[in-house]
Amino acid sequence: MAAPTMNNAPGATDRPPRTTTLGKALNMGLRAAMERDPKVIVMGEDVGKLGGVFRITDGLQKDFGEQRVLDTPLSESGIIGAAIGLAIRGFRPVAEIQFDGFIFPGFDQIVSQLAKLHYRSQGRVKVPIVVRVPFGGGIGAVEHHSESPESYFAHTAGLRVVSCSNPVDAYWMIQQAIDCDDPVLFFEPKARYYEKAELDTSLTPEPLFASRVLRRGSTATLATYGPSVKTCMAAATAAAEDGIDLEVIDLRTLSPLDLGPVFDSVRRTGRLVMVTEAPSESSISSEVIAQVQKECFYSLEAPVLRVTGFDTPYPPSKLEEEFLPDLDRVLHAVDQSLSW
Repeated sequence: MAAPTMNNAPGATDRPPRTTTLGKALNMGLRAAMERDPKVIVMGEDVGKLGGVFRITDGLQKDFGEQRVLDTPLSESGIIGAAIGLAIRGFRPVAEIQFDGFIFPGFDQIVSQLAKLHYRSQGRVKVPIVVRVPFGGGIGAVEHHSESPESYFAHTAGLRVVSCSNPVDAYWMIQQAIDCDDPVLFFEPKARYYEKAELDTSLTPEPLFASRVLRRGSTATLATYGPSVKTCMAAATAAAEDGIDLEVIDLRTLSPLDLGPVFDSVRRTGRLVMVTEAPSESSISSEVIAQVQKECFYSLEAPVLRVTGFDTPYPPSKLEEEFLPDLDRVLHAVDQSLSW
């Protein structure tokens, strides 16, 4: 599933398109950013010699050295705090949080310091930090390894929050996030690390903070992001066999939300189903629904529905298939919307 592109990227090579995984695309994007700017530093637990638990940083320490790819102590608060200090001194740190559930020990540093330094200093201090967060379920992991904490950070003023869903976006979005002068929480769907797509590195990407229509349709709209994008695309394919034409939108940017394409879609289809692995209570899906019902009230032919994780702690791996939105739950919500 290749992203739409525009023209040749400045300084790009003429290498032919290649098929790559999302995880490898992230590695390539990090490498490109580090080659372009010596101030880019990668840091985190096991990111150096091991290459990260998912091998996203594989080979970077070997090629760029221990001064630019730092194996840190097991202290998320220390990782974020050190990254903030480096950013104040002019570096552009990329801090990896090894698993989504491990981000909470660093939560205070992120929401109390990282998010507020630019505002507190009246713009004199910039903290161009990317915090990489593998998130979501579907890998059969133990407790604290399958969370969806993105809503916490989207709620926090001063932070940008984005999520890639495919190799093309992974390659470009990580570089765009590193180039951004604001702190960016970069959520990577760990269950999709091995999904493949054709990647042409000579083309220019779309803007970072923009959503995208992945599939055009006229019957109903599916809005989603991250790991649920593949689920929604599969649901749209299955629904087409029954004559139901679903439009699929990948939000990509969670803060700021880019809901213009969603509004345009809902005004045509009259129906929206929001799909995400995160629980529904006080979430990004809640905000999307509130904004759609405000802006598209007279176009809606049914209430906005959502398919999400449940409002419970993430379950043991034997039960995660019951917890995560799947094709059947998405299609059931579409049927409910159409029968209203």
